[in-house]
Amino acid sequence: MAAERKVQREKLSLFEKYLTIWVGICIIAGVMIGRFWPAFSNTLSKWEYAQISIPVAILIWFMIYPMMVKIDFGSILNVGKKPKGLVVTLVTNWLIKPFTMFFFAWLFLRVIFKAYIPGALSQQYVAGAVLLGAAPCTAMVFVWSYLSDGDAAYTLVQVAINDLVLIFAYAPIVMFLLGLSELTVPYDTVLLSVILYVVIPLVTGYLSRRYLIKNKGIGWFENVFLAKLGNFTIIGLLSTLIILFSFQGEVIINNPFYIFLIAIPLSIQTYFIFTIAYSWAKLWKIEYSVAAPAAMIGASNFFELAVATAISVFGLSSGAALATVVGVLEEVPIMLSLVAIANRTRHWFPGKVYKRL
Repeated sequence: MAAERKVQREKLSLFEKYLTIWVGICIIAGVMIGRFWPAFSNTLSKWEYAQISIPVAILIWFMIYPMMVKIDFGSILNVGKKPKGLVVTLVTNWLIKPFTMFFFAWLFLRVIFKAYIPGALSQQYVAGAVLLGAAPCTAMVFVWSYLSDGDAAYTLVQVAINDLVLIFAYAPIVMFLLGLSELTVPYDTVLLSVILYVVIPLVTGYLSRRYLIKNKGIGWFENVFLAKLGNFTIIGLLSTLIILFSFQGEVIINNPFYIFLIAIPLSIQTYFIFTIAYSWAKLWKIEYSVAAPAAMIGASNFFELAVATAISVFGLSSGAALATVVGVLEEVPIMLSLVAIANRTRHWFPGKVYKRL
């Protein structure tokens, strides 16, 4: 097993081998660009619809496509034969995650940090955290699954089912936890996200896979085409980081203390939910390629929806909106750490591992 991991490390690209360093550089670069070159983010922010940045969506599409094109669509039919992974992600995301997010946010922001955050503002921070916690990830989970060698077909089904549940369960859960009598969910954000992050890369991946295999053969497709796609996901991830952090450069510099306080319960929640889902999968002896993405979906958030809802309900300059933005800022570094944990513990699980090419 140690020899196998050594071979895997030797096969890593320059980007993957030093990914933590590149991520740090891109985060700093994004913040500096947002602070000292605001025209960059101001120009990109004009290309936005339903609170979704189109440039970011395109970059995320480039990250997702390499995973989608690997899917053997006949294998999707076999997902129903392995229901445990779906049970883990559904129970974790909808019966555990929103409530633990509320608990950690309330504990830290309303109790432990009470002396540092005014009461009304802390309530808004809790609201923003809940908006994040009730929305499992739609887009970036494909990237985390790819980086942790997840089963692409199974991840697709997990995301699709969670999106379906989200349409009906998101508003009632948030209203219950926040004591709201009504909640206007920006469903245009949900619909556009599903189209951009699931439908378009799925259709494109399916059509290009069929065309290339038919005309070039399965050997060329797997050994040449997929190998050349390897760095697209990493380059797309790093470029996305620069843009995301450039959007929030001014916010980070102007609110460092509050951002630090908000990030503490959000970070604890992320690791806590991952631990629950990942440990459950281990106890159930779910194969690694299903267990890893099942835990990643719950750990990461649909931050576009959370940000859009916070703005529509509480306002652009509200504490709730700031809390959802903090979710964007802390998610990528933490999720990369969880990917590293998953990759190092894959030997805990039985079954086939889907290697990246």
